Amino acid sequence: MKTYFLGALVLLLFACQSVSESQQDDPPNIILIIADDMNWDDCGAYGHPHIQTPNIDKLAEEGMRFDRAYITASSCSPSRASIIMGLYPHNTGAEQLHWGIPPGSPSFVEALKKQGYYTAAAGKWHMGDHIRHHFDKIYEANTAGFQLPSGEGKEAPKMIAQQPSGCEDWIKSLESRPKGQPFFMWFAALDPHRAYEDGILASPHKTSDVILPPYLPDTKEVREDFRLYYDEIGRLDSYVGKVVTELKKEGIEDNTLIIFLSDNGRPFPRDKTTLYEGGIKTPFIVKWPGKLKAGRSTEHLISSIDIAPSILEVAGIAPSAQFEGKSFLPLLMGEEVKNRDYVFAEDHWHDYEDHARAIISQDWKLIRNDYPDLAATPSADAGRSLTFQAMLKLKEQDKLTSAQLACFKVPRANYELYNLQDDPFELHNLAEDPVHSRIKEDLIKALVDWSKETNDFMPSQRTPDEFDRLTGEPDHSVRKRPRPDKKAMFGTYAKY
Repeated sequence: MKTYFLGALVLLLFACQSVSESQQDDPPNIILIIADDMNWDDCGAYGHPHIQTPNIDKLAEEGMRFDRAYITASSCSPSRASIIMGLYPHNTGAEQLHWGIPPGSPSFVEALKKQGYYTAAAGKWHMGDHIRHHFDKIYEANTAGFQLPSGEGKEAPKMIAQQPSGCEDWIKSLESRPKGQPFFMWFAALDPHRAYEDGILASPHKTSDVILPPYLPDTKEVREDFRLYYDEIGRLDSYVGKVVTELKKEGIEDNTLIIFLSDNGRPFPRDKTTLYEGGIKTPFIVKWPGKLKAGRSTEHLISSIDIAPSILEVAGIAPSAQFEGKSFLPLLMGEEVKNRDYVFAEDHWHDYEDHARAIISQDWKLIRNDYPDLAATPSADAGRSLTFQAMLKLKEQDKLTSAQLACFKVPRANYELYNLQDDPFELHNLAEDPVHSRIKEDLIKALVDWSKETNDFMPSQRTPDEFDRLTGEPDHSVRKRPRPDKKAMFGTYAKY
């Protein structure tokens, strides 16, 4: 009898070991969650004491938080094209807002699909039609609106999105996928993109919860605008929680890697569409149970262009040689290796014409403004906001600080240099300070070298503004704008 039980025990242990080894050999599932216009520190995981983000915070507690992560463009569709193609925006052919990714373009999703992954996208699309076939299934958020009957609501008639968060089909896409097949999910929210509505949370934020940066005025209108923005982050957070709950329910949480980030910064003046921290620094959290040590954080620089090669390496696929990013998998695995000396970011047309580049080191940022004759006007939706309209009135009354006047200033400096450790809000431009001339020269040289290596270019012509820079009202004739001819940048930037 004892021999029988010993034999049974050996068989049981062998079976458990075989199951465990089989699970370890299974390709990991991968979920990429993209917030829409969320600032890097607007959640509890990055120290905000009041925003309701328990699920995002838990991702960080159970995973790894990157404190120096940057996206490559402070604009929605150029940023997404850069992420999915693994290329800098100027090499995607989709560097301006609303330009779809060109036909024949590769993506890391296509590589996953060819490797046997089921691939699905749910939520905001914003990448054009030519890479739709890289996904087995697309649940595109319906952003068509309807009008409330006159008399209902404070400002009726009013356009209300039919899928206000853009996250409504995330769980459906998980539940309806083919089982027994590794999967990749591109989950793209509409939150916290404008326009904002009141009453979307059962327990809404209060204006006293708001923490304002010094480059925005502290008024009741600005606080109300931020409060509504916080509510949209809270709604997004609830869907992040639903995704994790579904993974647990299906018993696949331990073999699923989750990456959470934003496509660019919050839609407020001096944030989105700029190369300041509020435009290009992103929350970046990775959770991979059993693979990543929980509760870690890192100050190492990473870029959103690094996502494509990292995901493919996680899936056991050799990244394409054309990818311009660097895998950060060694950092995930706990290796203290320097992933990058610099990250780079670009500013192109977004509602308004602009062209600029930024280089960020561990301590410093250099911004080169190529069109200094144009103001750093915020995106049109931010221009129509409570915040910007309040700023216009305060400007007329001469009640804005120099930092708060930055988005109106013309001409801008050709170069801006900031010590990010001492001046995190980038209020003191040190570009003309002789004490820091060597740092400026080194960063300019590194930026020129990068421009040559990546074939960066200047457009041969400027693109007209689509909206009025003060009112945010549209010029519909500009919506369908041509792609400008490209001029090789060799020599173009030699004078800088």
